[in-house]
Amino acid sequence: MPRTAEIIAVGSELLTGGVTNTNAAFLSRLLTAAGVEVLYHTAVDDDAARLEKAVTIARGRAELLVFTGGLGPTYDDMTKTAVCAALDTPLVFHPDIAPDIRRYFDTVFHREMPACNLRQAYLPQGCTVFRNPVGTAPGCAFTADGVTAVLLPGVPSECRYLAEHCLLPYLERLHGQVIRSHDLRIFGLTEPQVQELLNDLLHQEKDLTLAPYAGTGEVSLHLSARAADDAACEARMAPLLAEVRRRLGSYLYGTDVSGLEETALRLCQARGLTLSAAESCTGGLIAKRLTDIPGASQTFLGGVVSYTNAVKQHVLGVPASLLETYGAVSAPVARAMAMGVRVLTGSDLALSVTGLAGPDGDDRGNPVGTVFTALSTPQGVFVRQLALGGDRERIRTLSAHHALDLLRRYLTDQMTGGE
Repeated sequence: MPRTAEIIAVGSELLTGGVTNTNAAFLSRLLTAAGVEVLYHTAVDDDAARLEKAVTIARGRAELLVFTGGLGPTYDDMTKTAVCAALDTPLVFHPDIAPDIRRYFDTVFHREMPACNLRQAYLPQGCTVFRNPVGTAPGCAFTADGVTAVLLPGVPSECRYLAEHCLLPYLERLHGQVIRSHDLRIFGLTEPQVQELLNDLLHQEKDLTLAPYAGTGEVSLHLSARAADDAACEARMAPLLAEVRRRLGSYLYGTDVSGLEETALRLCQARGLTLSAAESCTGGLIAKRLTDIPGASQTFLGGVVSYTNAVKQHVLGVPASLLETYGAVSAPVARAMAMGVRVLTGSDLALSVTGLAGPDGDDRGNPVGTVFTALSTPQGVFVRQLALGGDRERIRTLSAHHALDLLRRYLTDQMTGGE
């Protein structure tokens, strides 16, 4: 099995700044968990000669070359041609792939497949085909002169699907073992704080790894193990997972979940509770994140984007006296917004957010990053005051994080009493 890898992303848009190379980060995590050391990341524009040169360089310094992008049907999609030329492997037509592509056009695009898409059925001779049910470009893997090459689509959702469902099993077959992992999600601690709490646990043996990854306002831990079968992997991870949970306590909010919104929504569903939201500075971000989750309509009744004082007053019923006395960005207004949307929608619980995302503060001396979030419940209203840093997008994201965390902590009985 290959022990070292280079990830080569193909596409001019990656070098002009038009697209962020998220595939490389994802593939690095997957390969590291599989016991493959990623030595290099390379990005190449849509030029066959430069890509061939990059392949020649990479094959001399890594055993596994993973390519993303350039597998489409257009003239600038030349990854397969260039890689096969550099590795002296012919491209051949795979007739069993063509029906897959036609079927995708029939069922997803509802139109006839253009003739040019048949180019996607040409793959390296003797390769292992990675069938793609979420797009038109199949991936593949093949070995030439001691180097294993893997070709994956550049569309992030397709790259991730084929990496998880095809590349990982392919590597497992080469190694004769399986790889299983868990993603642990943490909110309320910075990455340095997490590392300080878990420092001695982050240096495990090769077949058992724990690695932190920082996101916007939260931290993820990727725990993985390699063993003979699923049960052996879980047995290897169990003691480490238990110790991580013990040390992080309530800051660890979920395992193998998409985010705080999924955790909070599932907790509401488990208790049979409905939810609504009133948002000012977040502009509907909380509602968007909740409704991204399939089945959210059973729990989330709706929301109000009360961006102006008029909407706060006339839709949510926030008293004019509160707005005049305390200002829109204040604990009393956040409290009234949560109570108002709860009454308006008839929900069991209701969140609210009001704050200053920038670029300017308000006329009451509140600086950018001042945010109040509230949760209205049958037991009372809980309010959290925040002083957030960063740009407008970061402040909005963190505000939504804190609102959902407030809900999560209430539903896990980590708060008592309300205001």
